[in-house]
Amino acid sequence: MKVDTARGGFEVARTGDGGRPLVALHALALSGRVWDPMAAALAGSHQVFAPDARGHGGSDWDGGPFSIADLADDVAAIVETVADEPVDVVGLSMGGSTAILLAQRHPDLVARLVLADTTADYGPDRVAQWTERAEKAVGVPREKQVTFQVDRWFSPSFVETHPDEVRRVSDIFVATNSQAHAAACHAFAGLEAEAGLGDIQAPTLVLVGREDYATPPAMAETLAARIPHAHLEVLDDTRHLSLIERPDIWPVVEKHLS
Repeated sequence: MKVDTARGGFEVARTGDGGRPLVALHALALSGRVWDPMAAALAGSHQVFAPDARGHGGSDWDGGPFSIADLADDVAAIVETVADEPVDVVGLSMGGSTAILLAQRHPDLVARLVLADTTADYGPDRVAQWTERAEKAVGVPREKQVTFQVDRWFSPSFVETHPDEVRRVSDIFVATNSQAHAAACHAFAGLEAEAGLGDIQAPTLVLVGREDYATPPAMAETLAARIPHAHLEVLDDTRHLSLIERPDIWPVVEKHLS
């Protein structure tokens, strides 16, 4: 469904008709549809809203630069439109960074948090690192970026045993606007949200794949140590898209949110 807000129009995949509202925020260069399997599994307890970030999927974008804080304010506008109570928030990778800023900037909108394979700061080399990633996002055909992405997203065993799911996620990636992908990379270059982690009051579950080299376990440990009401789970044999690779963790997420 399209949700019109003062900050623009956002495509939002909605799953479930009852239960507590849950907003699921996707990873870089994907869309809300990446959550379809998990949303279906949680639909019994939650009404799941999975928005496309600006420029991703079917959401509007004016082509200009934006920050992760802008993405968080976008989500706040969506929440204020679709829900009449604080929402649970699950954020994966870019979605997790967005959720961190959402909880810092709009604490009244967030009931509980799940932060998966994410960070509040990519460190001192982030500008050079993400500038290079932005250049590749627009300079390399999307189909030729898939091998690099899949190696980051999923463990080799998952790639071998779940080819249909790997293809589903890859197709979402290939369909993503390359300019929006690059703009999001530049947004990560400016991400500095560690100082506000102590202000997050929402009970928080932090998840990370033990083999995640995009946002390694040390980054998750920082989140769990600095967010007051946080608990860390490190998932063996798992890479960056842990909540896609590990459906056996969905009940853990549901328990935390309940």
